Amino acid sequence: MILITIIFLAYIIDLIVGDPYGFPHPVIYMGKLISFEEKSIRKSKINKKIGGFIIWILTVLVVFILSSLIVEFANINKVLYVLVSSTIICTSFSTKCLAKEAEKIYYSLKKSSIEESRKQLSYIVGRDTSELSREEIIRATVETVAENTVDGTIAPMFYAFVGGPVLAMIYKAVNTMDSMIGYKNEKYKDIGMFAAKLDDVFNFIPARISLVTFGLAAIVTGYDYRSSLKIGLRDRKNHKSPNCAYSEAAVAGALGVQLGGTNVYFGEEVYKPTIGDKKRSLEAEDIIRVNRLLYASTAISLVLFSIVYYFLISIL
Repeated sequence: MILITIIFLAYIIDLIVGDPYGFPHPVIYMGKLISFEEKSIRKSKINKKIGGFIIWILTVLVVFILSSLIVEFANINKVLYVLVSSTIICTSFSTKCLAKEAEKIYYSLKKSSIEESRKQLSYIVGRDTSELSREEIIRATVETVAENTVDGTIAPMFYAFVGGPVLAMIYKAVNTMDSMIGYKNEKYKDIGMFAAKLDDVFNFIPARISLVTFGLAAIVTGYDYRSSLKIGLRDRKNHKSPNCAYSEAAVAGALGVQLGGTNVYFGEEVYKPTIGDKKRSLEAEDIIRVNRLLYASTAISLVLFSIVYYFLISIL
């Protein structure tokens, strides 16, 4: 039961505090470590695919050792353990932060500031935003919130229930590596291959869980839950990633919009199949709607994971 309490507390802290500016977030230091490793590998004569494997192993090992030591130290006192563990797990969540970044784009669009909207969007996506139209900005924002609901909260929450704060941090390291080097373009296709593959493995179960939680979230928020599940099942494979389309398709169905299509990453055009049926055109309010689905889906995930965890520890 103590783990359920810890994760509930972590989720509440994230909803209240989010990621405050200036906070020494673990992801910052993970990013610095990954950047140092990448530069070192590129300067060496090591095969880039082998180098990518070394980056993955070293990063996970460092995160495992440091987070284990912190948790073990905190275990000298029950209250301290709960506070430290909930804080660590909280840093693996990004529910409020993701919603806030999406809201910034929404408000800049409402002010008809297309340049500001492109700038704000560039902070949360990897694609080129410099030439995006208003509707493309909205589409990119909705897609990003849908996808990162999994990466940012559902997946780390899942691993927190499986292995506590240490496994939640390891997941965060895996996901950070993918976001930094896991691209399939010329620069990263070799050195980032292992990071991308392992991120797919880690997200395999959480992505499929999101299809259910977004469907339930559509009921709670009053959107089209039938279409959410229908489109989610129909278009769940309409993506080069084996995981991303699950959450995007569920959101597209719930909102009655179409996502996907061609994007530009690092100067290269990347075509993505369309997801969902275009029952209507995307509008700025869809950013607010997807944020509601974000909050509802993550809260529902917390309740479902808690029930399953309690049931399992009761019978084991």
